[in-house]
Amino acid sequence: MSDHAHEHHTGPIKTPSQLLWTSFFAFVAPIFVIIGLVYFVTSGNKPAMGAADPELGIAQRIQRVGSVELRDANRPLALGEAVYAAQCVACHAAGVAGSPKFGDAAAWAPRIATGYDALLTSALKGKGAMGAQGGGAYRDVEIGRAVVHMANAAGGKFEVPQAAPDAAAAPAPAVAPAAAAPAPAAVVAAAPAPAAAPVAAAPAPAASATVSAAAGEALYKQACAVCHVAGVAGAPKFADKAAWAPRVGLGLDALTASVIKGKGAMPPKGGSAASDADIKSAVQYMLAAVK
Repeated sequence: MSDHAHEHHTGPIKTPSQLLWTSFFAFVAPIFVIIGLVYFVTSGNKPAMGAADPELGIAQRIQRVGSVELRDANRPLALGEAVYAAQCVACHAAGVAGSPKFGDAAAWAPRIATGYDALLTSALKGKGAMGAQGGGAYRDVEIGRAVVHMANAAGGKFEVPQAAPDAAAAPAPAVAPAAAAPAPAAVVAAAPAPAAAPVAAAPAPAASATVSAAAGEALYKQACAVCHVAGVAGAPKFADKAAWAPRVGLGLDALTASVIKGKGAMPPKGGSAASDADIKSAVQYMLAAVK
């Protein structure tokens, strides 16, 4: 009776070796599985969900578009930190599209060696995936302050640029008397103005169309070319009649509305700050290339 009970309660582990292997698979193996899962989840080589090209998407959103706007010339200059946070952090915080990461001394070292003037020129004119910043919301000296802020954070020793002396203030007295002298003649010359006005009004539509075409081309080169030159993320290539054929049928207004609202991988207005009129001019410029 006792022998039967002993056989009934005997487990599968009968030797110390079996106990050792059982302990290993029960406690050690799960640890390696967890480590592998953590490494996979935190790996930076996977694209974000729904993003065909996240680096390109960010590059599109930081493109600056030249535009005519009124600004307060007397406002104080923005600090480099503020300009960086508002305009540069999108790429330089994570090193997107080959841009040197903020505070990465190794990445910034060869750039710092080129000097402040070379860095400022690259920032103002654009380089690689970075669009030209000179036509953005900041003055050149403010862009220079942002460059110094980033370079110095990575070991640079550049001085913070200050506002240039007001060049308009010095020559003002000399210009004013000269302008004041011919004032009577100007009054006399004002008489024939009504007769000349009808003649000047005639070419106005042509001049307006030329300005619109130029604005459309400029906006395309600064914001749209990033995707439409190579057909990135499904964008129709510039001058590719086959790719544009189904879109041409929609008409200028419908295409302009799609650009303004954004469609697919393209953000609203292509990530630019252009006006609706300039967006329409850019669409018209691209349509003209496939007609």
